[in-house]
Amino acid sequence: MSTLRAAIVCLGLLLSGCASNDGESWVELAGRRYTVEVAADDESRARGLMFRDEMAADRGMVFVHDGEQALAYWMKNTRIPLDILYFDARGRLVSQRRDVPPCSAGDACPPYPSDAPAKYVLELNAGQAAQLNLRDGAALQFGPGIQ
Repeated sequence: MSTLRAAIVCLGLLLSGCASNDGESWVELAGRRYTVEVAADDESRARGLMFRDEMAADRGMVFVHDGEQALAYWMKNTRIPLDILYFDARGRLVSQRRDVPPCSAGDACPPYPSDAPAKYVLELNAGQAAQLNLRDGAALQFGPGIQ
């Protein structure tokens, strides 16, 4: 009976979406898993990683847009250097902006555009793309809950 009960509880957790990696979202890139915050609405995309003094090496933020489009990100009020990685709707790397420096110049911070239309943007600590030896076309795998 206890095995059946445990199976029912697990099935209920899976159906409710509560049983994936303790509620944390993740992506995998070049064989490395990153726990990510998901920015999928205008407010969270606008705030991004602003005002943070550090980010763990195995962490990042993934920005989800409604469809593929020309994108340009900037580092307004961002205090840590980042790699900005642009992916198309299939999760293929289409553009990289490595080692982008922090910017405290407000609206005068320069944009960092993608070379091709993108749907997803992954921001990691600067140097991660080099460590992974990323090449355009690399596949981004999404964990449960990331559309």
